[in-house]
Amino acid sequence: MEERIREALREVMDPEIGINIVDLGLVYNLDVRDNAVHIQLTMTTQACPLHEYIAESARAAVRRAVPEVGEVDVEMVWDPPWNPAMMSAEAKRQMGWNS
Repeated sequence: MEERIREALREVMDPEIGINIVDLGLVYNLDVRDNAVHIQLTMTTQACPLHEYIAESARAAVRRAVPEVGEVDVEMVWDPPWNPAMMSAEAKRQMGWNS
């Protein structure tokens, strides 16, 4: 189930960057217990105005992909602070960076 949830989160795009939140390294933790999912996310900066949009998009994506999940809790965390090194090689390639 965890892999299905992670794949669902790949559908959630950062609208400013155009890369999904998994490859951006914004998903810090994913905990599945019984019928509940707890996701810890961060943003590229605490000043990002899209944190609620991203959180709600993550909840909706998980509910669509894994309908048997009951509760989907998304927690925004800021430690450790996000940095570009957390991006996947694919995300760096999409940004035109050498990984």
